[in-house]
Amino acid sequence: MDRFLLARPDSVLRATGVRASFADPREAVATLRAWRAVAPTSTSTAPGIIVGALPFDPREAAALWQPEHVEHTAGPWRPAALPELPGVRVVDEIPSAAEHVARVAKLVEQLGDPANELRKVVAARSMVLAADAPLDPEVLAAYLLTRHPTANVYAVELSAAGRSGETLIGATPEVLVARHGDRVSLHPLAGTLPRLTDPEADAAQARELLSSTKNHEEHAYVIDWIRERLTPVCAELRIPDAPELLSTEQVWHLATPIHGVLRDPSTTALDLALLLHPTPAVNGTPFAAALAAITAAEPQRGFYGGAVGWCADDGDGEWVVAIRGAELSADRRALRASAGGGIVAASDPAAELAETTAKFRTLLGALRCGVPND
Repeated sequence: MDRFLLARPDSVLRATGVRASFADPREAVATLRAWRAVAPTSTSTAPGIIVGALPFDPREAAALWQPEHVEHTAGPWRPAALPELPGVRVVDEIPSAAEHVARVAKLVEQLGDPANELRKVVAARSMVLAADAPLDPEVLAAYLLTRHPTANVYAVELSAAGRSGETLIGATPEVLVARHGDRVSLHPLAGTLPRLTDPEADAAQARELLSSTKNHEEHAYVIDWIRERLTPVCAELRIPDAPELLSTEQVWHLATPIHGVLRDPSTTALDLALLLHPTPAVNGTPFAAALAAITAAEPQRGFYGGAVGWCADDGDGEWVVAIRGAELSADRRALRASAGGGIVAASDPAAELAETTAKFRTLLGALRCGVPND
């Protein structure tokens, strides 16, 4: 029985069972439109909602489905007493830390070449973890929520994408897009520095990020992409002139809250997610060149850097960026965690390695597993 969980700070959506599945998101969009053409239905009865995950690479199969049962409640998720997690250890790094630094250095050289069309590429690396006993996806999600109560915690089975029994789990700070009525909201993140344990040094780190030309450049590529994609579908689009700071336990981010009003109320949350994803925050710019550079240099990312969410037949829905997490194997004893950072011409390879290490702490901290190179 496929399961879906998206626990946001102000609401929780759970879904179980499968009435129909969609590896092609366009089929899911067509189904939503067909439902709406007949008559809106309540999300509480399940037929009028699609849930699931989009892969990083839009050419790969999605894991979207129409569930049999849905529960959507207001307020935060409050997990009960949690059982102990089994021991977990890192058994492989893909690529190694040294190889990641070398790759970033090569990218910096390419990005600094005026003849190269690339301006930003998000370079990621993975850690493979082994558990001493099967991990319960919901228990791990609950541990993530306990450690990161303001995050968007997700656990999504991937059977609809042909990966039977596998689960995508994480705790992301980034909202790709939410649509309620004709109102659209986003909270893109790009530009990052690790948090520091000393309060004064940490405050100085935040100030450094806010004044960093390199990080503002990285962030601007994301905002420009969103503006370009949303302007045709929004009658009104409010984008602040400068980003603000957002913090998690592990990192500081540059963030820009964006709000819009749709021109056409038939534009659904899933339409918007497909229009925007993957943004330069997880891919790079220009879009096609960055995607080609990533797929040529990295193993298939799968659902890391993808999106998790739901869309109802009235068009409302919420989608978050699938970062700060991992893919759990069907036997629940292996995890592949991934973390990346946006590379521009001014990037420092050692700093980019440190950024990915900090991002790994979100998941590995919940598993009580040390982060290599930390």
